[in-house]
Amino acid sequence: MKSVQYLFLLLIAGLAGLSSCKKDNVSGNADDIPGLGGDEWVNGPVDDWLFTNYTQVYNVDVKYKWSQTELSELNKFVVPVDEAQVIPVMTAIKDIWVTPYEQEAGGNFMKQYMPRFIILFGSPSYNSDGSFTLGQAEGEGRILLFDLNNFRSKGMPGYEPVDSLTVKEMFHTIEHEFGHTLHFNIMYPVEFKTITGGYTSNWNNNTNAQAREQGFISNYAMNGPDDDFVETIAFLLVEGQSWFQAMLATIESDEGRTKLQQKAAMVEDYYHNAWNINFRSLQTRTRAAIIAYTK
Repeated sequence: MKSVQYLFLLLIAGLAGLSSCKKDNVSGNADDIPGLGGDEWVNGPVDDWLFTNYTQVYNVDVKYKWSQTELSELNKFVVPVDEAQVIPVMTAIKDIWVTPYEQEAGGNFMKQYMPRFIILFGSPSYNSDGSFTLGQAEGEGRILLFDLNNFRSKGMPGYEPVDSLTVKEMFHTIEHEFGHTLHFNIMYPVEFKTITGGYTSNWNNNTNAQAREQGFISNYAMNGPDDDFVETIAFLLVEGQSWFQAMLATIESDEGRTKLQQKAAMVEDYYHNAWNINFRSLQTRTRAAIIAYTK
C-alpha cells in the first residue's frame, strides 16, 4: 500500500513540475496574440487614403484592421474585411451618403453629425434567431458595417447587375443607422408612434408585403417606433420616390396605404423642421448617386 501511495505522490509531483514549467514559459498578454488584435500595424496606402479623405476632413476614424475589442457583442463571430475592399467601399460611402447631405445641408453638417468611428467587417454578424445584422449604430458615435467583402459596384472586377442589390442593401443599412443618429440628436414627433400599433420583436414572422398591408414600409419596421421611423427614411432615400409610389399601388388595404403616406410625410416634415433639409431633394441626389454606382 505504501509503495502505491509513494508512486501516486511521485506522479502528482511530476505533473505539478510539468505544470509549473509550462506556466513559467508563458509570457505576454493573451489579449495581444499576433493577428488577433493588439499588433503594431505599419500604415500603408489604404491608411494614408483614409486619413486624407476622412480623418483630416471629417475627424472620422475608419477602422478596418482586425481588433477583437471593436465588437460590442463578443460572442459574435465575424470575418475581417478584405483590405482591397476598403477604398472602394469608403469611396462609395462618400459619393452616395456623405456628398448628398453636404449638398443639401452644407459642408459642416456631416462634420458635425457623422459618427467619429466607422468600423468595417467582412461578413454579416449572425444572430441566434437566424437573422443577421448588417449595421449597428452605437451611442458613443460609432457605426459598425458588416458584410463588406460582398460589396461590388459598377466598374469593380466581376460586377454583375445582381450586385446592385448588395450596394443598395449596404446603403439602406447606412441610411437606417444614420437616421438613428439624427433622432438621437433631435427626436422625431411623438405623433409618429401613434400612426400604427402592432410593434413586435417577432417582426421576422411577417413578410415585407404583409407588413405593408399594416402600414409598415418593411417587416423590420415592425420592431419598434424608432426602427419604423428610420426604415421609412432608408427606403425612401435608397429606393426613391418613384419606387415608393409604385409600392403603394400594390397595397390592397386603404388603411395600410394611408398610414405609409402619413409616415412619409412626417419624415419630410421632420427633415425640414429639425434640420432645414429638403428631403425630396436629398432623396433625388441619393438615388441618382446609387444609380451611378449600379447601372
